[in-house]
Amino acid sequence: MTEVRAGRGWPALRVDDWEPTRRSLHMWSQIVGKVRLAHAPLLNHWWQVPLYVSPRGLTTSAIPVGTESFDMEFDFVNHALAVRVSDGGAAAIDLRDTSVARFHRAVLDTLGDLGIDADISNGPNEVDPAIPFAEDTHAGYDPAAADAFWRQLVQADRVINRFRSRFIGKVSPVHFFWGSFDLACTRFSGDIAPRHPGGAPNCGDWVMEEGYSHQLSSCGFWPGGADEGAFYSYAYPEPDGFADATGRPDGVFYDTALRQFLLPYEVAREAKDPDGAVMDFLEFTYAAAADLMGWDRRALETDPNRWTHKGSP
Repeated sequence: MTEVRAGRGWPALRVDDWEPTRRSLHMWSQIVGKVRLAHAPLLNHWWQVPLYVSPRGLTTSAIPVGTESFDMEFDFVNHALAVRVSDGGAAAIDLRDTSVARFHRAVLDTLGDLGIDADISNGPNEVDPAIPFAEDTHAGYDPAAADAFWRQLVQADRVINRFRSRFIGKVSPVHFFWGSFDLACTRFSGDIAPRHPGGAPNCGDWVMEEGYSHQLSSCGFWPGGADEGAFYSYAYPEPDGFADATGRPDGVFYDTALRQFLLPYEVAREAKDPDGAVMDFLEFTYAAAADLMGWDRRALETDPNRWTHKGSP
């Protein structure tokens, strides 16, 4: 079993200790995400495909199907994938003791039994090698590790949503992309960006062109990049001088291979004020990107407490 230590709500979970579970969840989330992709209408930057942190795990939110809707939720409390349909139908798939191939078959069969079409592509994206789901015999699921990962996401989602509230320009939800397997939130200036070169493994360049069509500053949490995962931030297109921005908070560094600033999760977890450490990182990296790209920050930013003096509505 994975050793998990909890501290002030920020659990410690070493990346190397839960690799089998992490790989299972990555592939399973791609299967579930592709079901949402198959049914939801296109939104800019593929915002119709991610998952969202929920009080139980990760959810698709409501997905339209005919005149009904359904959702799918990874429940890391009961360790099952819950499927619920607006016509009253419901089912659950146990996450324990199953392989990627068996999970794939179970999802297709369960949705079929509920009257929902599940015509999805048969292989994962943004990974290499991309083993077809039906042929992937990998198995590994540690409930303690899955629970700890979800609780890491709860902390990241909570703080990044506070950061998001300070921006009134175009900004994405805080959402979990199953291709790259990370929680993300992206701010936009409104300006068109140069065509993205693509290059993600087993993913068409046109996918990245849509995702990076406009100038942006993006941040999030990725369960990699450091001993216990890392908060990250990058800009597209990256402005000159971004990597050398001064005034970076303690523990923050620029990864030249990833072309991102990183704050190791363990640095935030062990800080006297974890929320403050993450917020300082997010504010520093955003300001560096926005200033160097010449964004009109006065028009894009706001005080989330601007109506507090009025009392409760």
